[in-house]
Amino acid sequence: MPHKTLDDLFHDTLKDIYYAERQILKALRKMARGAQSQRLRDAFEKHHEETETHVQRLQQVFELIGKSARGKTCPAIDGIIEEGEEIMQSFKGAPALDAGLVATAQAVEHYEIARYGTLREWAVQLGMKEAAELLDQTLDEESATDDLLTEIAEQDTNPAATAAA
Repeated sequence: MPHKTLDDLFHDTLKDIYYAERQILKALRKMARGAQSQRLRDAFEKHHEETETHVQRLQQVFELIGKSARGKTCPAIDGIIEEGEEIMQSFKGAPALDAGLVATAQAVEHYEIARYGTLREWAVQLGMKEAAELLDQTLDEESATDDLLTEIAEQDTNPAATAAA
């Protein structure tokens, strides 16, 4: 078996999150259209714009390591997005739809936070200062989005779903 290094693992994981971000871009558009709450719709649209920047940053990281920006299929993100599509179909028009969309979006954010945190730490270990800084910027934005989604859930979507029960 060939000798695999942390550099190899970094590149492999970078391809994973690159694929995931590109899939998330598509999903965010659908989720924004499906959201009933204007506040949630606005949050999805804002995060779509941020995600475009995340993809650009990842492309910069690929350049820094001398590799072409290519993704590799990520079954984890595909599964989370599929669950979100099922919620949009099953709960369309229902008071609990937005609560389900927030839950799906937070599952996505938690996946991204885990990936970006790991990649940032590996970049530090590998002496890739500029890559670590780019990854850290995205990690901060993903965490802020997760915090906003928690706030929307606590203040809006969960109470609305509960009141209708």
